[in-house]
Amino acid sequence: MDYQTAQNILIRQGMDAAQHPTSLISALQQGHPPQPGQVTEILLALKVVLEALREATTLDRELAYSLFLLATQSRHWFTAGHQAGIEWPPLLDEDLERIQANVQSIFRGH
Repeated sequence: MDYQTAQNILIRQGMDAAQHPTSLISALQQGHPPQPGQVTEILLALKVVLEALREATTLDRELAYSLFLLATQSRHWFTAGHQAGIEWPPLLDEDLERIQANVQSIFRGH
């Protein structure tokens, strides 16, 4: 996966239902689990972006906003769903932690 593809994936996955109905945020917001392979694709894209931006001093605003949403809104909707009685896939909580950790690494630069 190249950087541009990874960036596009992360921007698309950070959008809400009104912008992109099959995004991770949209699925969780609607109480649905991620599509098969969706979290894996996000984690791979995060690693590609992290490597590409390791020495960068700035981030594209649209990418930064999507990263922020992936790290915060995915956790928010997961927690809201859990409190509403939704039974999420067993590894989703850990996957969301990995997403948050990778986003934090991108913002830190390492």
